[in-house]
Amino acid sequence: MAAVLRPLYAAGFVTAFGAHSIAANLGSYTTGSLLTLGLLLALYDGAEVVLKPVFGSLADRIGPRPVLLGGLLAFALASFVFVLAGNPALVGVARLGQGAAAAAFSPAAGALVARLSPRRIGRAFGGYGAWKSLGYTLGPLLGGVLITAGGYPLLFGTLAALALVVALWAFAVVPAVPPLPRARQTVVDLARRLSQPSFVRPTVVLAATTAALAVGVGFLPVANTGLTPVVTGAAVSVLSLCSALVQPWAGRARDAGRLGDRTGLAGGLVVTALGMVLAALVPGFLGVLAAAVFIGTGVGLATPLAFAQLASGTPESRLGQTMGAAEVGRELGDAGGPLLVGAIAVALSLDAGFLGLAVVLVVCTALVWGKPQSL
Repeated sequence: MAAVLRPLYAAGFVTAFGAHSIAANLGSYTTGSLLTLGLLLALYDGAEVVLKPVFGSLADRIGPRPVLLGGLLAFALASFVFVLAGNPALVGVARLGQGAAAAAFSPAAGALVARLSPRRIGRAFGGYGAWKSLGYTLGPLLGGVLITAGGYPLLFGTLAALALVVALWAFAVVPAVPPLPRARQTVVDLARRLSQPSFVRPTVVLAATTAALAVGVGFLPVANTGLTPVVTGAAVSVLSLCSALVQPWAGRARDAGRLGDRTGLAGGLVVTALGMVLAALVPGFLGVLAAAVFIGTGVGLATPLAFAQLASGTPESRLGQTMGAAEVGRELGDAGGPLLVGAIAVALSLDAGFLGLAVVLVVCTALVWGKPQSL
């Protein structure tokens, strides 16, 4: 079974690596225009927010494997077309295409992970999350190396080749998982199901931890102006590494009955909130490093449990739709966290922004901890 899951983990790596390898290096491309930078950053995530529920529902209707393969091939095509065009001005179009493709294969991969590992769902999502964290870690570094060596064509060409290899790997290894019979569902039925605590609470956790991850990656490097970019970059890498190491452990502990969903989700949020407090109150490198460790550990603890709980509480015939909707929550957290901290930082200070997000995380903890029978 592990061999079947590996190409799905690789698909998670593709979307994380593809998003961050480009995003982290767009500053040099836009040559100082913050408006252009903001638009280019928003294209990928915007396409995912709009299209993930659509492709998630499609995966339920025709089976997740075709949507996975089609999305990976579309990602490779969008990347390769940019290389063929040879026009740097088309980076926005290419990024939009990549985001649309990722919106297809990301929820399909999540649905396949759940359906192929019903008895080890925590461990499976722990591995999936770890590989995504690895993509977040390596993306900025390797993206910069590739751009330095051969410009954006080399980066996009590498992404095209990577997505194509993963698509061929998945085609050869991942079995066909047929769509399951589904009862007719109205818009009211969908709204009712997505408003249940079994969906809302893990989705809130995913949004909150993704917000903290985005803030950690984006704001920890500027939390202390006395540190060099190499030092702050290393701290951010520690954050992603902690998340990657903790997620498989958390998933295995859940499957073995050593870690309950309610305890793990609330504990992950509390640890993440403590990381934000450390970033605000502890000066110098020690504060940045400690914050990175706590944020990465908290995110790593909560993320696989949230996905496993979503999958466990969803009929298999609706897994794609549920994963797509939950991924929208993550994308909103990815955008909302930095916006919240940035707005508070402008009005007060960056430390106040970290503390503001810590308060939000504590509120989310109270939501998760209440009414354990619904979890």
